[in-house]
Amino acid sequence: MDHSQFPLALVMIQPDALPGSYLNNGKTFEEIKQDVYKEAKMITDMGFDGFILQNMHDGPISQRARQETIAYMTILGNMIKTNFPDKILGILVNWDGLASLAVAEAVHADFVRVEHLYTGVSVCDTGFMYGQCAEICEFKKRLGSKIPVYADAQEVNSTYVAPKSKVDCARDVVRSAFADGVFMSGSSTEDSIRLVQQVKEKLPGVPVFLGGGATGDNICDLMQYYDGVSVATWIKNGNMRNPIDPKRAEIFLSEINKARELRKAK
Repeated sequence: MDHSQFPLALVMIQPDALPGSYLNNGKTFEEIKQDVYKEAKMITDMGFDGFILQNMHDGPISQRARQETIAYMTILGNMIKTNFPDKILGILVNWDGLASLAVAEAVHADFVRVEHLYTGVSVCDTGFMYGQCAEICEFKKRLGSKIPVYADAQEVNSTYVAPKSKVDCARDVVRSAFADGVFMSGSSTEDSIRLVQQVKEKLPGVPVFLGGGATGDNICDLMQYYDGVSVATWIKNGNMRNPIDPKRAEIFLSEINKARELRKAK
């Protein structure tokens, strides 16, 4: 990924529950595929930099992705990359970083996001989840993969066992677990700005993406510090199960463009 493009404005593409998921109520993969294409085209036409493809609506989610999930996500990722080759594509397979990397390699994606869980231990609805950093690094080595892995430093919705501070966690994610970049966010706009400033002092030159909490009201302030954002909830009117609201998406992108101009002026 070209760091000169930062800050990046990415949109989460979150298909309806895929076949094989408990939450799939009969919608066919072809129907889901058509919806994903329409959403990706809309995002592209609006002028966003790209997407992160995430099977957010499958559930309940464990840490090992099902075989059919990997297959369907690969087909969707390949369709997006083929039809929108100039846009950035990230892959996030809930919540399996190994599956995400496998899909990303197959479709020539631009990066992987490992949200739950790259380092440490957390507790979720289906039990414990364990850091996958060692397995992911081994997998990258085996494949000869050059795809960047961006990992969350204590994702905001998780419950972590014996957590460090978020800043120390971000340092460990990069220095000890060899991620290429970090996703992180705080409990408020001010907290998120404080965190990114501290992390950038400890990890100069390392990309830091906003992992959550972005709105049309705060994104201009946040993108003067972060290197990018992946947005979903705010442009879907507060519920990730809603379709993207084009008006909200336009407002959001307009605020990011303001932040870019302010950064250039510094």
